[in-house]
Amino acid sequence: MINVFIADDHAMIRDGLRRMLAATGDIRVTGEAASGDEVLEAVAATPVDVVVLDVAMPGKGFLEVLRELRERFPKIHTVVLSAHAEEEYAERALRAGAIGYVTKERTPEDLQEAIRRAHRGGRYVSDTLAQQLAAHLAGERPRPDHSALSDREYQVLQMLGRGKSVKEIAAALALSPKTVSTYRERVLEKLQLSTTADLIRYAVQQGIVE
Repeated sequence: MINVFIADDHAMIRDGLRRMLAATGDIRVTGEAASGDEVLEAVAATPVDVVVLDVAMPGKGFLEVLRELRERFPKIHTVVLSAHAEEEYAERALRAGAIGYVTKERTPEDLQEAIRRAHRGGRYVSDTLAQQLAAHLAGERPRPDHSALSDREYQVLQMLGRGKSVKEIAAALALSPKTVSTYRERVLEKLQLSTTADLIRYAVQQGIVE
């Protein structure tokens, strides 16, 4: 039996995933969390083989959660479940410690296969994503401007794109407002933009936020 932990801030999504996985016969949900902060605390006290982690949750960003899961619980594998296009998040997620990446538009069978493969220690990406990653490595597909951002800069861009203020971001990331402002300035410079409004527009246009 594969023990799965679901991390998603929408109760209806968690309920749907729980019912779908329970019907498989070889996968069971042993825990749930609705924020990035809850994940790390709950996983420590729950029998878990695979974490199914949503990209957009309150609290710690999913990249930070991925890194901490890898460092603190190396025997637990993580599959990222996202509503965002694969090329926007998948490469960063895999670098941060995810062993699989599944978009919410894919079938229940795809997620089930990703969980089973993760439990065996194998990686799971779609054929489309595999081709995109190969094209990037071969230099055949241009990378977007935000690919040059560090993970922290990218996280700040995400949160600014969702309309968060510098103070709100600082509180969520346990950073000082001055540090967040510095990240914001770096992002503006790297993306050759001028204002926070420009950043929000860019994040929406690029599919970084909904």
